[in-house]
Formats: sequence, C-alpha cells, structure tokens
Amino acid sequence: MRHRSLRTARHRVIGGLAAALLGTAGLTLPAAAQPAAARPTTAEPAAAAPAAAKDGLALTPPMGFNNWNSTHCRADFNEAMVKGIADIFVSKGLKDAGYTYVNLDDCWALPQRDANGKLVPDPVRFPKGIKAVADYVHSKGLKIGIYTSAGTKTCNTAGFPGALGHERSDAQQFADWGIDYLKYDNCNNQGVDAKQRYRTMRDALKAASETTGRPIVYSICEWGQNKPWEWAADVGQLWRTTGDISDSWGSMLSIAKKNLPLAPYAGPGHWNDPDMLEVGNGGMTDTEYRSHFSLWSVMAAPLLIGTDLRKADAKTYQILGNREVIAVDQDPLGKQGTVLSSEGGRWVISKEMADGSRAVALFNETERPQRIATTAARLGLPQADGYRLRDLWRNQDQNTSGSVAATVPAHGTVLYRVSADRRWASYPPAAELGADAAPFTEAGATAPVETALRNFGGTAAHQARVELTGPDGWRIRTSWPTRAATLPTGSRLATRWQVTAPKDVKPGAYELTVRADYRSARGDKVGTELPVPVHVVVAPPSGAGYASDLPWLSAANGWGPAEKDTSVGENAAGDGHPITLDGTVHAKGLGVHAPSEVTYYTGGHCTAFTAKVGVDDEEGTAGTVAFEVWADDTKVLSTGTLTNADPAKAISAAVDGATTVRLVVTDGGDDVISDHGDWADAAFSC
Repeated sequence: MRHRSLRTARHRVIGGLAAALLGTAGLTLPAAAQPAAARPTTAEPAAAAPAAAKDGLALTPPMGFNNWNSTHCRADFNEAMVKGIADIFVSKGLKDAGYTYVNLDDCWALPQRDANGKLVPDPVRFPKGIKAVADYVHSKGLKIGIYTSAGTKTCNTAGFPGALGHERSDAQQFADWGIDYLKYDNCNNQGVDAKQRYRTMRDALKAASETTGRPIVYSICEWGQNKPWEWAADVGQLWRTTGDISDSWGSMLSIAKKNLPLAPYAGPGHWNDPDMLEVGNGGMTDTEYRSHFSLWSVMAAPLLIGTDLRKADAKTYQILGNREVIAVDQDPLGKQGTVLSSEGGRWVISKEMADGSRAVALFNETERPQRIATTAARLGLPQADGYRLRDLWRNQDQNTSGSVAATVPAHGTVLYRVSADRRWASYPPAAELGADAAPFTEAGATAPVETALRNFGGTAAHQARVELTGPDGWRIRTSWPTRAATLPTGSRLATRWQVTAPKDVKPGAYELTVRADYRSARGDKVGTELPVPVHVVVAPPSGAGYASDLPWLSAANGWGPAEKDTSVGENAAGDGHPITLDGTVHAKGLGVHAPSEVTYYTGGHCTAFTAKVGVDDEEGTAGTVAFEVWADDTKVLSTGTLTNADPAKAISAAVDGATTVRLVVTDGGDDVISDHGDWADAAFSC
C-alpha cells in the first residue's frame, strides 16, 4: 500500500499503466510479451529455482478471500466476519470451486507489542485470539492468512507493528497460530533494501515451518517497485506487480495492462499478482466485473475475493463461482496468457492449457461494441478440419473451421476455450452476432441500426432468426428479412432497422438488445444476444459554457468518481474540496484522479475548449499528471507532465467539428501517486 493521498486513513495507491487508460491506440509490448512467432527466440528470464516448486506450495495461483477491499479498517472486520466468510465458502460452494484461503489484512493487531515483543491481536476484533479463528477456519477444511509489513509499522496510520527487526519472532508466532499464508507489505521500510527485507522473512518462515511442520505461502507485496518478477522466484510464491487496485474500471484496466507483459515470469509456485478482486463491490458493471475476472484468470493471477460475501448478490456469486473460468486460472501447466494483439483497444490474449487447448480472451476496452477476431492457427493450435469452441461464460460448445471471433460489448470480454476435436462437427456451428448503430440520437429522431448474424462455423446453421428490442416507448421497424432457413458457412443474415426514440425521452445512455437464435443440423438450438448502446443527446448551447454545467457522456476515474466544481477529494462521491491551483480557488471546473477520461458530446457545434490545469494544492508536493484533449480520435492538445511544483497551465484546444471531446489525465509516466488533476474553469465555445 502506497501513499495515494496525504489524508487517507490507510495510505494506498492505485497501481497501473495509467497513461494507457481508455484510448484507442494499441499497446506497444516489450519483446518478451509478444507471441513467439513475432519475436526472435530468446532464453527465459534467468531466475533461481522457484521456492514453491521445491516446497510444493502454490503450484496453482492461490484462491481465497481478503477483507481489505470491502471493509478496510472498519469495525465490521472482526472474528464474526472471518468465521462467516469461512461458513459461506462451504455453504455457497466456493470451497468446492477451489477457494481455499480466508485472509486477514491490516488492523487485526494492537498498535503495541507486549512486554516480550510479541504481537497482540486486537481483543475487541478478535476476543478469542487469532489461533481460535485459525482453528475454526481449519475445521471447515480451509486455510487462513494474515498480514504484516516489511517495515517498522504497517500501512495504516494507526501505527500497527510491522515485522522489520522481528522477522523470526513474528514468523514463529504466525506458525504457532496455524497461519497458512502471509501477505508481507512494504510500508515504513526505513529504506532498507527490498531484497534483503523479503529474503529475511523468507528465511524466518522457513525456520518456523521446520519447527512446527506448517508451511506458509509467502505473498510479497512491494508493489512492483523493485521488479520482484526478476528476483523473487526463490523468495516467495507470489509477488505484487502493481500498486493497489480500486473498485473502478480505470484502475482495473491500468493494472491489467501493467501485469500482462510479465507473462514469461509466471509459473507453478511463482505467480505475478495484480492485486485482489473487486468483483461485487459496486464500482463497476457486471460486464466489467466479468472482464475483471476473465482477465485475472487468463493471466493466471491469484483469485482473492475482495467483497463481503455476506452481502454479495447472485450475479456476484455467478461470476466468482464460474468453474470453467476458474479452471483457466488453475490450469496445472501454469502458463500466464500472452497478448497476441491489442490494436484499437481490441485485445486477443491466449493462454496455453495443459491439455493442449487454448483459452483465449477477446477483450474490448473501448466504449463501443467491437469485432475482435483471431484464428486457431494464430493461437498455436495444430491444423485440423474443425475445432471445438467452448464459450466459458455461456457454457456452450460450438464448432469453427478455424475462425475465433465475436462482437464484444463495450468493456466486455468473450472467453473461449479452443481445441482440435475429432467430434467438432457434432457441435452446433459458431455464429457471430454484430450490430452497427449510430452512437448518438436526439429525442424523437429516427436512426438506423444494422445487425448481422454471420456463420463462421464449419457446418450450416438452420432456422436462423434475429430481433431487435429497445426500452419502453422506443419504436423499432424493419422491412428487411429477419429469418433465414439456412445459413451456410461464411454467409450471414443482415437486417437494417429504423429506431425512433420517444419525443419526451430524457438525455442519457440507453440500451437496445439484438437477439438471435438458430439450430444445428441435429436440431440443437443456440441463442445469443448483444447490447447496442445509444446515447440520447442534446446539442450544447451556443456561446461559452462551463463543462461542469453540461452533461457528460461518460466519466472513468482512477480513484473515486470525477467531481464537478470541486477537487476529486478521496474515494467517496461528493467529498472534494474547492478547486485550488497555486493558491487560487476556482469556483468552476472538474476534479479528477489519474487515470481519468471524461467525454462530452459536442455534435460538431463547438470550436474550442479552454481550461487552467494542474495538480490540486490539496496534494502538497505530491502528484504528477499530464493533460490531453481529444477531438473524436485526434489528440489536439497535450501538456506533458506537470507536478505540484509547476504553475497551473492555461490551455486552449481547437475542437472544430468534433462529435465528442475527451478530457484525459494520465499519471505522467511515474505510476499513480496522489495524482489529483484539476480542469479549472473548463469551458467550451460553441
């Protein structure tokens, strides 16, 4: 946990490759992350034999629970919660799905050690002590984890004791309590060399294991600062590659982008750890949470649930409990997925599996549905007449002659498992459902929508039909065919629709849905659907107008929500302060936290955007940001990196004729630390 703001109860940071947030430019990967066919053959990264490979620990990525993302240091983190989570693991089938560890994070101890230098559990949170809780967790057939820091104190400002200088004693205490997993953080480290600190605890855990017979999985949490993937394979079983995740699309995306290139360093007993899961905490949509879970699984990342399962809804359990997706993460071959392509925010990530199949994630980071495609040959599968294509979220088998494709919703992921299968023709043919719609319309206006159902399987599809539906009051008509008796391989059913929004509809985002179904030669029915987002917009008024007085189309923010007319503040909505740059308070503007992107509809009516930009004074000397203005897909202004030592910068960007204007803030290239960016006095001239 790193400093993100000077006022948080526990100083944390969103890690990530923030500069690559939501743009449409492809990610340039280092040679090690490119597919083998695209780079010269090189040796694997040099490293000692992984500790867990020798010890038999964490031969697949650890799965379990950690309380921090849902409770932080609040009073509801206590013995009853921990026991309740263990009970839920059993009753909800999570244990059977592979979740094993119930892990305690910070705030479990008193701020002071006892007279003998021993750690003391908080008697209010854990009145029976940690060993009693461990015994209860073990009685359920589960394991328990604990947290401390490789410093004099942990990351919380209450000053709980860290293990620096107490490694042997603390490790022995953990083993005596029955601890199975240690998360070892990086705060208050006194500048001591990271490798030395983490190796000292490794040796202490080994010594404690020898005296108690209890091996402890060792999770190194130094935020990727010292590139642990290069040196920690013989130290711990997993290592954080990034700063802390938060429950937002921007945070999750930036962390995934930082972890993806590190595939060559992962394997049985030595895993890249892009931090815990946020699935179910409420800051993302279900589509985004499925992407989160898909990406973590294809990256062979530890799957540590970060939501309070006592309050989780059915959709959260459905995502977390998808055993076919979990099987991708837990595959015994232990390969992390590699990026085959990422152009235009359309990602193809392939993971080799122990049975010779490939898991492939077709991931769409953009704001609109996108067609994403690859081939069985590109995935490294052998040449065959046909292939089995298993959709892991729909739990459906289909056949393909070699194409692997889907139109993927905005921020969505289609996760397939592809294999050469002699029985390929017995499965229904795979068909791609796509849609092309005008992204913006006005109340009462009619706009065209084109849909297509294309058969890319190796056999014909029969009795195909398609329909388009919308919210109540929307009128949808077509004179084009909506049915086809047969769709041979490579053919499609194309339909053009006229969609009219109600005259009294309010501006905002709406969703149409296109659905299709068809049958295989054996009569098996296949159904599929695709959301089609449409924004009802109002042209901005003529003249000059503040951006904070206009509705935005979307706002992605790295920490908490973007704020109007205040700084970003902290994590909660509405907790900002007056926008202040160089000691000057600005009544109007936008307060954001990198990585951030706020998009406005301008409809070709505006000519210029102006603002005064910089790091808000509330961050003191911390924070580095860079501001960009995009007119549609063209970057029309970039400030370069600004720090709090730099004066606020007045900017003016030409946006003539642009349909949308995107206001982007990146981290300035040095990771996300207190990056509170202000668009003070932001205004459009229209």
